[in-house]
Amino acid sequence: MRGFLASSIGVATAAALALPLALSTPALAAPSQGAAAPVAPAGSTQSLPLAPVGPPAAGRSPGVPGMNTSPRLPETRGLAPREVKRFSLVGVVWDDAGTELFGRVQVRTRAVATGTWSGWQDVETHNGEHAPDLGTRESGSGRLRGSTAPLWVGDSDGVEVRVQAQPGAPATRAGARLPSGMRIELVDPGASDPVTVVDAKNGASGPSGPSGPSGPAGPAGPSDEPEGDDKGDVVALPGMTMETAESSSANVPLAALGAKEITALDKADTTADAVADSGLTAAARPYIGPRPRIVTRLGWGADETLRESGFVYTSTVKAAFVHHSASGNNYACKDAPAVLRSLYRYHVVSSGWRDLGYNFAVDKCGTVYEGRAGGVAKAVLGAHTMGFNTDSMGVAVLGTYTGTNPPAAAVKAVAQLTAWKLGLFNRDPRAKTTLKSGGGNRFKKGTNVKLNVISGHRDGFATECPGKLLYAQLPPTRTSSAKLQGRP
Repeated sequence: MRGFLASSIGVATAAALALPLALSTPALAAPSQGAAAPVAPAGSTQSLPLAPVGPPAAGRSPGVPGMNTSPRLPETRGLAPREVKRFSLVGVVWDDAGTELFGRVQVRTRAVATGTWSGWQDVETHNGEHAPDLGTRESGSGRLRGSTAPLWVGDSDGVEVRVQAQPGAPATRAGARLPSGMRIELVDPGASDPVTVVDAKNGASGPSGPSGPSGPAGPAGPSDEPEGDDKGDVVALPGMTMETAESSSANVPLAALGAKEITALDKADTTADAVADSGLTAAARPYIGPRPRIVTRLGWGADETLRESGFVYTSTVKAAFVHHSASGNNYACKDAPAVLRSLYRYHVVSSGWRDLGYNFAVDKCGTVYEGRAGGVAKAVLGAHTMGFNTDSMGVAVLGTYTGTNPPAAAVKAVAQLTAWKLGLFNRDPRAKTTLKSGGGNRFKKGTNVKLNVISGHRDGFATECPGKLLYAQLPPTRTSSAKLQGRP
């Protein structure tokens, strides 16, 4: 690591940087004086460019476990350790969303509470797997950037970054091995009023978010969708494309003031609501699971001014893609709304999407959250599975489940959510369906692909998502979901 940092842009000498936990800069030796200051209510994003880092001197090892230790270091960009404004989530972005990052991304952060630095943590590179479909207005907005997965690091005020090209990585158009315009995004989720999040593991509950003691969540929403849930929506009518169905109206909150959650309904009420909303007969929608409690966007503190106004819909929901957020498991359930606010800001501000990519999120305690705006019961076009966002929904379990087993409460919540939402569109969770690829790294554009109605992200795109251990839970989830629908 001494060699890695020796040529970092003029922050300190190589000797001073050789020991990452014994930094010589006084400002980095202890927590900042403003550590106790409250975070900004609306959140913020710091975007810091990554500078080229030269090769180490001959014979020196860069000291990076698992990296090339030859005298010449592969192309590397980084950011020397520095104090910054408070943040809780990090990710790396670059200019061209069509350029892939072949390499290793690592960060170290300093905790506000203790003033201590973490070890190096890997940030997952996922190269377009979560993205709007090609050819849509969202993908052609000119705002999209390439991006890694985000990583939740908790309340921090110091950061160090290094990105090293994979040996033999293909060169970009500019002849480099790493994408141009790389920068680290430091996201502060901001504060939000608390909403009760149930810990399904031990039955305890308490407010989420950074504010205060345990107490009631505030005024609960009505038992149905909050009044005003669909005001301002424009539905894709017959003959209209998804893009022409987009509303140009001003931002409209998706829940009435004070309605922070949609509470569970019994199966009969849910079926009646779906039939009334669709205009179909009851016989057309016989298998709909009970709607689970869903924390609304208002409930988790979404800043509706960040996203684009209006909503885009597809004609139906034929499949549910299950994801993990790949943001790490170092969060408490009470922090889940803050994690979600950070993901939302990273998707919109840093990655250039119109809104949060997922239609729903589930935390490790089994709480379900409304994701992309447009109405929880509607076929909202997301940006979760590049190539298969049309006529599907995406649900992300917050965390990383490649080497960690997903909590039973989270898996149960996925079954409950899919039993309800897929039931609204008369889909059997155990069945197969056919989707037409919009283009991706696994299926060419226009290919008709047969998929499970409940699929993992990797079924539609070559990726590790949703992690092998969460993916292994999908077969029993399909069975549980169908059972909740009342299917024989």
